Amino acid sequence: MRIRLVHLTLLAGLAGLAAMATFAARSVAQQPAQQPPQEEQNPADAAPQPFNPQVAALMSMIIQPRHAKIALAGKAENWPLAGYEFKQLQQGFQVVARAAPRYKGLPVGELIDAALKQPFAVLDFAIKAGDSRQFNEAFGRVTAGCNACHTTTDNPFVVIKTPDANNFSNQEFEPGKR
Repeated sequence: MRIRLVHLTLLAGLAGLAAMATFAARSVAQQPAQQPPQEEQNPADAAPQPFNPQVAALMSMIIQPRHAKIALAGKAENWPLAGYEFKQLQQGFQVVARAAPRYKGLPVGELIDAALKQPFAVLDFAIKAGDSRQFNEAFGRVTAGCNACHTTTDNPFVVIKTPDANNFSNQEFEPGKR
């Protein structure tokens, strides 16, 4: 009887092991293939990630350079270039509003309109008139609008000013030079 009990116990144990091996094989087969460790992957083979910059990055990449270029073109009285850069600035703000519709819970497009709609209208008029005095005054209002928006969004320490130097040494701002 003892031998029979030992045989039954061994048979039950083997059946259990066979069942576990079958379950483990099915689980492994149903799992996706393992990726090589991160250090073995070629970064060029990685799927591109969506571009999702923060508002501050967009301001530094798109808005601030265009703000400076308008000032430099206006200072040089290069009205075609000032008009071009002004349109680029307006389009840049549209990009920011689409990319980041809310900032700190506030609607970015509405913030931009509140701060810049009126100053932009005056700046557009000054550029089209080719009037340096009006341009300087209107550009000052645009700059003040930028700083008012920064204050509204709890960033009063981000202060924009009219540039006092040309950081774009690879671009000509004087009209008529090629």
